[in-house]
Amino acid sequence: MSAASEFVAGIQSASFADVFNPYSDVCAVHDKPAAPVKRSKSLRDILEAAAARGVHSLWIGRDLGYRGGRRTGLALTDDMHVSVHAARWGVATDRYTKGQPVKERTAEIAWRVLERIDVPVFLWNVFPLHPHEPERPFTNRSHRARERAAGEEMLSELMSLVRPEVVVALGADAARSSARMAPALTVRVRHPSYGGQAQFLSQMSELYQLRACAMRKDDLFDRSCAS
Repeated sequence: MSAASEFVAGIQSASFADVFNPYSDVCAVHDKPAAPVKRSKSLRDILEAAAARGVHSLWIGRDLGYRGGRRTGLALTDDMHVSVHAARWGVATDRYTKGQPVKERTAEIAWRVLERIDVPVFLWNVFPLHPHEPERPFTNRSHRARERAAGEEMLSELMSLVRPEVVVALGADAARSSARMAPALTVRVRHPSYGGQAQFLSQMSELYQLRACAMRKDDLFDRSCAS
């Protein structure tokens, strides 16, 4: 078994109260048949490609959200971006959910930046599963201390696999965890949610030397603007 397969198997076995594991759990409302198997395969294939190719940046968020990673199994990625996420690593995949594709605002903002970055970027979360409120599966909550400890252990393993040159922590929670494991590599930026969009875009523009021209609330980056 490859290191990537062992890593994914470890995530599949993780179980917590009030947590949806997209690599082993099936959502009776939204998932297509065999969705956990397909999400696990995509993650494994992307991880193997990243380990082989090398990773410039590891972006870390806090948790998977119910409109994004719960459905896709990929951090900072919603239904609208699951195929393009996989394609960046030479992996072919499709949606694992039925019905109309669902957008997530954080994923949309993150991918507007990623579309302008050519270096390999791997996306992850401190807690790589979807924590939700009790008996309310389609909500988001912050991970608990026990969940954070498990997530940080997985994050440490991930860093060993992909060996990033820089770790970009989105928000305070991610920054605290990243700084404990890789202080020399960690760069903290504002999380794009809860009014942080403009600062996030500005910081990412500076970090990756992008031109954030004609930036507007509904436009984010003017795609006619040369990088």
